Amino acid sequence: MQELVTTAANLFLEKGYSKVSLEQIARKAHVAVRTIYVKFGGKAGLFREILKSGRESYFATMENLETNVRPIREVLIDFGMRMNQLMAAPAATSLHRMVIAEADTDPELAEAFFEAGPRQTREALRVFFARPDVRAQLCDMPPEQLAIHLLNCLMGDQLKRYLFKAQASNLEQDLMLVEQRVDLFLHGVMR
Repeated sequence: MQELVTTAANLFLEKGYSKVSLEQIARKAHVAVRTIYVKFGGKAGLFREILKSGRESYFATMENLETNVRPIREVLIDFGMRMNQLMAAPAATSLHRMVIAEADTDPELAEAFFEAGPRQTREALRVFFARPDVRAQLCDMPPEQLAIHLLNCLMGDQLKRYLFKAQASNLEQDLMLVEQRVDLFLHGVMR
């Protein structure tokens, strides 16, 4: 199944979501089209699985946000570094460009992307920000808004990311950038 997911991801990134058929994916992955329907429910389900497995590769080793007892800043820097690594991956940028380009003509793609990626991330952060021990340290903004605000701080200059090729960075630079963005967020929301 992982080979099927990898094959589909490569085809989507190479040709675009709307230009890839289940038949092409099945042929290249050496499976039956029916297998894709049974395992994933179709093209959108397969796309969700691609996003899920990609997301898990960055967040699987992170402590659960519901039970993490480290200081808020440490938790958010850990989360921010993982987000930064995920968003800096060339495949992620290509994927975002593809979704943005095709979302208007393929609402199912937009929905699959949002459900499997951004909504999952926002929900994990919402749960963290709703914890009583965390809420007590933050302003009265709803947890959903805190999640969106943090993500916007972490994402930085999104337009530049999608328009231009990413500059090479290193772990030290990335950490400094994430720390600055988390501090910006915390400066605006701490009691």
